[in-house]
Amino acid sequence: MKIPLHYQISEYDCGPTSLLNAISYLFEREEIPPEVIRNIMLYSLDSYNNEGIQGKSGTSCAAMAFLVNWLNCFGRLGQLPVLGRHLSGCEVAIGPDSPINEALREGGVCVVRVYFDVPHYILLTGLSGEELLAFDPYYRTVPFDFAPDIRLTADHPTAYNRLIPSCYLNCESDTIYALGPTEEREAVLLWRGKNDVQGL
Repeated sequence: MKIPLHYQISEYDCGPTSLLNAISYLFEREEIPPEVIRNIMLYSLDSYNNEGIQGKSGTSCAAMAFLVNWLNCFGRLGQLPVLGRHLSGCEVAIGPDSPINEALREGGVCVVRVYFDVPHYILLTGLSGEELLAFDPYYRTVPFDFAPDIRLTADHPTAYNRLIPSCYLNCESDTIYALGPTEEREAVLLWRGKNDVQGL
């Protein structure tokens, strides 16, 4: 049974929430072992803020890379048919031949780090023309008056709540939903299925 994707419950947990949403999107509720939920929560929220408080800078890129590696090992052990890939730098872009677009066309998903005042993780679940189907775990009901072409929707709770034109994500500045400077970009690709995806 597929269930609605979740919203973050604090200002900081967009990373683990988006990873859990990725698993929830790819798998039926009955298929998901408790170890997956436990370890995503255990190893995320690891960044310290300027006052030295853990978690108040969210989840680090290192934690995301570690969790992808753990999920791949978990998949190879036959516990859950999941396969992941961690991307960084110039690999993280939206375009016809990009790893992200290819994964979405294959039925995979992408947890991507974008800007939303501060670095923020969202889930990409599909493509619709020049728009990305995304689930932003930060709850919002009011459209963006400064970006009216970013559309909010509540009609697809198990898949997406935003339609974002690709031009926003490919932006190298720190504007809304931008991937930002190339050297700072990060994303996680996840698929359901056997460990036979090319390039992994």
